Amino acid sequence: MKSSTNIKGKIVSAAWKLFYEQGYEHTTIEEILWESGTSRGSFYHYFSGKDALLGSMAYLFDEKYEALSRELDPEQNAMDTLLFLTHELFLMIEQQVDFSLFARLYATQLTQNGEKQFLDKNRVYYKLLRSIIERGQSRGEITKENSVRELVRIYALCERGILYDWCLSGGEYSLAETGSSTMAILMRGLIPQQPEA
Repeated sequence: MKSSTNIKGKIVSAAWKLFYEQGYEHTTIEEILWESGTSRGSFYHYFSGKDALLGSMAYLFDEKYEALSRELDPEQNAMDTLLFLTHELFLMIEQQVDFSLFARLYATQLTQNGEKQFLDKNRVYYKLLRSIIERGQSRGEITKENSVRELVRIYALCERGILYDWCLSGGEYSLAETGSSTMAILMRGLIPQQPEA
């Protein structure tokens, strides 16, 4: 018997494959059902329609974070770890996600009522940020002037801001390069200040 998570995952994977290959507008729900090998009832159990699938991109990003988390060196400085994750996700978006589709995702997150997947604190993304920042604070690599919760919020807010600007700019610059260098500048403010001698 298939688990409900597996069925939902099949629908999401099939949809994003088709969106990338033939565009959002040219993909029908029937094609998604055929590609995923699932039923119409299953589709509407999880999604109210095609637009609702756009928000599921956040969970595709979480799959990338899960894969990257297995590559992390626990001895690496927390700041370097955060920058690595940012760079790799931005590179994935730049290379593997259709720009117009990503821009549409942002638009639906702003206009659609209901769940905002990018803000779901139970996502792998937020759990990973929390664990890295906690470790960084415990090792004196990240300031303790702010709580872990507040630093996670600030970090995620800055990443979303960069992604939004990239969309507004029509993807005219390298998301991976500009995003990473911008986050590095912002993160300098998280390094604990050394007392002057």
